[in-house]
Amino acid sequence: MSEEKEYYNVADIFGENVFNDAVMQERLPKKVYKKLHEVMDEGQDLDLETADVIAHEMKEWAIEKGATHYTHWFQPLTGVTAEKHDSFITSPMPNGKVLMSFSGKELIKGEPDASSFPSGGLRATFEARGYTAWDCTSPAFVRQDAAGATLCIPTAFCSYTGEALDQKTPLMRSMEAVNEQALRLLRLFGNTTSKKVTPSVGPEQEYFIVDRQKYLQRKDLIFTGRTLFGAMPPKGQEMDDHYFGAIRERIAAYMNDVNKELWKLGVAAKTQHNEVAPAQHELAPIYAECNVAVDHNQLTMETLKKVAGRHGLQCLLHEKPFAGVNGSGKHNNWSITTDDGINLLDPGATPHENIQFLLVLTCILKAIDNHAALLRASAADVGNDHRLGANEAPPAILSVYLGEQLDDVLSQLISTGTATHSLKGEKLETGVKTIPDFLKDATDRNRTSPFAFTGNKFEFRMVGSQDSVAQPNIVLNTIVAEAFSDACDVLEKADDFELAVHDLIKTYATEHQRVVFNGNGYSDEWVEEAAKRGLPNIKSMVDAIPAYTAPESVAAFEKFNVFTEKELVSRVEIEYETYAKTINIEARAMIDIAGKQIIPAVIRYTTNLAKSITSVQSACAQADVSAQEELLKETSSLLAEAKNALTKLAEITEAGAAMTEGREQAVYYRDEVKSAMDALRAPVDKLEMIVDKELWPMPSYGDLIFEV
Repeated sequence: MSEEKEYYNVADIFGENVFNDAVMQERLPKKVYKKLHEVMDEGQDLDLETADVIAHEMKEWAIEKGATHYTHWFQPLTGVTAEKHDSFITSPMPNGKVLMSFSGKELIKGEPDASSFPSGGLRATFEARGYTAWDCTSPAFVRQDAAGATLCIPTAFCSYTGEALDQKTPLMRSMEAVNEQALRLLRLFGNTTSKKVTPSVGPEQEYFIVDRQKYLQRKDLIFTGRTLFGAMPPKGQEMDDHYFGAIRERIAAYMNDVNKELWKLGVAAKTQHNEVAPAQHELAPIYAECNVAVDHNQLTMETLKKVAGRHGLQCLLHEKPFAGVNGSGKHNNWSITTDDGINLLDPGATPHENIQFLLVLTCILKAIDNHAALLRASAADVGNDHRLGANEAPPAILSVYLGEQLDDVLSQLISTGTATHSLKGEKLETGVKTIPDFLKDATDRNRTSPFAFTGNKFEFRMVGSQDSVAQPNIVLNTIVAEAFSDACDVLEKADDFELAVHDLIKTYATEHQRVVFNGNGYSDEWVEEAAKRGLPNIKSMVDAIPAYTAPESVAAFEKFNVFTEKELVSRVEIEYETYAKTINIEARAMIDIAGKQIIPAVIRYTTNLAKSITSVQSACAQADVSAQEELLKETSSLLAEAKNALTKLAEITEAGAAMTEGREQAVYYRDEVKSAMDALRAPVDKLEMIVDKELWPMPSYGDLIFEV
């Protein structure tokens, strides 16, 4: 008998586990609610008396949801979130009962051990103290899972001496920077009503789903998140039949539970579909303020993984879990919007007349051109090296797609100094009378562009699927703030503003047109053309990392107090260390799997094959066993190749682990260890196609991606 389907009204459950504005308005005294909004909206200080009232009401609300513990939920430089749980219990009473309390001091400040998180030298091992500080702009929420219910309070994380040890702190600094500079720009255009400008973000999340029992038989997936060995099945993604295809029942049930969990947490999960590769899917939310969107994306990744287990599934967020099929990215849709609803990236019906938009647009072109290497570095990840530039994701070259309409306007500005018209969308005629004709957009989309204008936003498509979107948005906010600041410095001194702004738009469009490219970013011709234009083509994370401490990067970050040079140097150290450690784990996993599982399985196969040849020859002296002998010879040769490659990989990996941490070690792992890993994988994947399936020690690609 099948389970009865649970139905629910999204409007009834959305945000039910969030201490959001509606809950605060209902539960907090008017004076306290007003004071909190002054803190959130205007950056005023929060006094302890007000914090005590908020903490009490937050605790009472959480207890009503079943919460027994609270945690400061933060995002250290590990790539995942962190938390330490404390109960609301304070002290036993004489009557045997206990008090449940939560103070304003506990709400505002926490103290996790800072020495055990990556700091890049900012903290010595013996210097343990670090602080978490409440981010009141991102609402607290109650998470309900096997641990019960826990009140989660989004917080920043910094060292005892004030350096940022997390993703949130510099992100919020960058948001303040772009807000201040965008308001300067708006005031020049006579806007006196907008009080705040906020980056809005909508990260599209791609992921793979496989059967958990099969996953547990793959030590490579368990240790590294990707398959280190694996031959392609007869069918991959050639037919494009999985893309937007009908969602399988088991996956649909999983997606339903994911949506329900996210909606309760106030995450506006909206779009879901099958992606290009078999077993690959995508989830996209409605836009949120940048800071909240980053928190929500972390919640989305956690929820995708947590809910999968309930369905006997495993969620893989690695950028390239399976060689030979498309990997997973995360498209970071970014725009900037005022508190009174003005999207600064909305071109309007006649963009050639929208001078404010054209200035914003050309400032962004300047930002991308001047800081292409830095923006590329913001998407650098070990797993992402398998995607970028691999003809399935954006190339590693930073370029901007504007589309036919804006490209035409830009061309007019460059050639004549002024734009007199904008291309219009034409009617789309299907040729079918019963299907209504409609107006096409004036611009097509370009999926090969790493930074594409898509109507009223830019889509940064380089980000890796398992990465936080904090770093790309920190960089975007900062470099755009710098471009706005430079423009305002010129325009605020101008005697004739209209003439000056037109001249500046033309100057920026002309000087930075090299970054605009509307063609096929996957083509070899573009690689050659980009080189002629002088655009960087950074294919490796190791080569991307130095951009963080380049003089122009340090200057931009320090100008807007987003990062100090010391904080940037620390992050560079962490990046190199992360790269080397990740490859080291992969290499060691390969050594373990090949030595303990694959080579013994192949030996069993060759032994059985040799015995069968001997048996046939004993039974019939005239028997033709040439085919078996040829197969045995081929298998034995590949086995010897694999064994030699395994020995060499072990030696090279051991040498790498003994090196001092830093750039030299990371380069060694990229050039030497990865090459040795490829040399071991090649014969093993060939052996998988020969050895009996019953003897092969792990599920194949076909088992993993087609049997969900």
